[in-house]
This record gives sequence, C-alpha cells and structure tokens, in this order.
Amino acid sequence: MLKLTYTETAFHMERLTQSPEQLVSLRVRLAMRVGQSILVEPSSAAFLLPRHLPMLPMLEDALSQHNSDAIAMCVADAESVEVSLTGTWITADLDAEEENGIFITVLDEYTENLLFTLWQEAYIGASVMKEAGD
Repeated sequence: MLKLTYTETAFHMERLTQSPEQLVSLRVRLAMRVGQSILVEPSSAAFLLPRHLPMLPMLEDALSQHNSDAIAMCVADAESVEVSLTGTWITADLDAEEENGIFITVLDEYTENLLFTLWQEAYIGASVMKEAGD
C-alpha cells in the first residue's frame, strides 16, 4: 500500500505493509479516542514527476502491462508527467481551505515499488542535492 501525506507545503510518500482497512480502522479509533471528527472517502490524488527520470519508462511499461484503473499517467508539461491515483482520502480537517490529510492506494507490488523509487529520486534526491548546494 502507498500512503501519501499531503500538508500545506508538500507531500510525502511511504510504502506500508498493512492493509488499507487496518490503517483506516486505526485512524478512526484514534479520532474517536481524542474526540476528533474524521472523513474517510473514496477519492483520487495526483502528483508530478520530472520527465527526465531514467526509470520513468519502466513505469509506463508497468502501466501498460497491468492495465489498472487505480493509476494513470499523462504528460503535464515539457518537464513533468502527472501521476493520478484512485484510493481513499482520510482527513480530520473537514472545513479547511487547504487539503491536508492522507491518501492511500493499493497497486501491484512491482508498481508500488517503482512509483516509490521514482518519488524518492525526484523529491528526496532533489532536496538532498539542494541542501548540499546551499
């Protein structure tokens, strides 16, 4: 399962071994215990990846082979592709103008690993390189 955490300034991706049902159950129990509202609903999420990533063609191949409705990819602009996912949105911030929360989706293991690796190359590597150059 992939878990994308969206905040006001960024997003973070994790790969988890638990099922979506387990994660939702834990989040609902936590919200109940602390007296907080929670919203859990089917949804979609998207993020950009740079088009120059060497492993990006592998993701394109995986998508064409697995033919999943849970993930799609399209060209966003000259420098980026947009990855769209379907899954479940979980948030406690019901009235916020900004969308803060977590999004979870389940893909086949190969595609999840590949997508997580691409995200790490694009975002983790870029921030480490930026810090080193400062």
